[in-house]
Amino acid sequence: MLALDTATPAVTAGVVELTGAGPVQRSVRVTHDARKHAELLMPGVLAACSDAGVALRDVDAVVTGTGPGPFTGLRVGMVTAAALGDALGVPVHGVCSLDAIAADDFRGKAPRGPLLVVTDARRREVYWALYAALRDADFPDAVTRIDGPHVEAPAALADRVAELGAVAAAGGSAGLVGLPVREPASPSPAGLVAIAAAALRSGAVPGPLEPLYLRRPDAVEPRARKPVSAPPSRGAR
Repeated sequence: MLALDTATPAVTAGVVELTGAGPVQRSVRVTHDARKHAELLMPGVLAACSDAGVALRDVDAVVTGTGPGPFTGLRVGMVTAAALGDALGVPVHGVCSLDAIAADDFRGKAPRGPLLVVTDARRREVYWALYAALRDADFPDAVTRIDGPHVEAPAALADRVAELGAVAAAGGSAGLVGLPVREPASPSPAGLVAIAAAALRSGAVPGPLEPLYLRRPDAVEPRARKPVSAPPSRGAR
């Protein structure tokens, strides 16, 4: 499986094998630059394939993070995933990027209480969701989302931490909410595939990719210009 994510400043691509014991990450390339997703993603994809010793044509499926994330960066990853799926003739599965961070944190660990996943939303806000481990013999890396995803000011979220019952936080903005911070800061390829594992194993046909923007983009259509009145004729009084 090829997995990629551009919902955070980390431009991530990797090759993952889905085994009976769960996802096994064969390669990963991560570059941190919040404004160069388009320039960095495909070189990362090709490098990850080279590291894993596979060609793009050998990929059985593509898994991509669908956010939440800033409009431009998130769109780069999803459009690239869709284009690769179309070119290779393989299914493209979209998963919530926050879910993948939670799966990474919970993998192979005993339950430790609810986890808050928090990432940067810019505009002095954060994206967040609340998770618990879902213990399933068939899907050992599964997580369940208790609340979210939402976008909110970090101070407002910090005020509600006790109410939410979270015992720790993960994600790139985890340090803003007053909880013990755990890794990771961004989704890994294995975490992305863990969330899509049930659909991948069943061969289910994925639905359309739906980005989780959670708010309107900054760009808006220009308004129509106001009509300009014609100047009065010379003879007018």
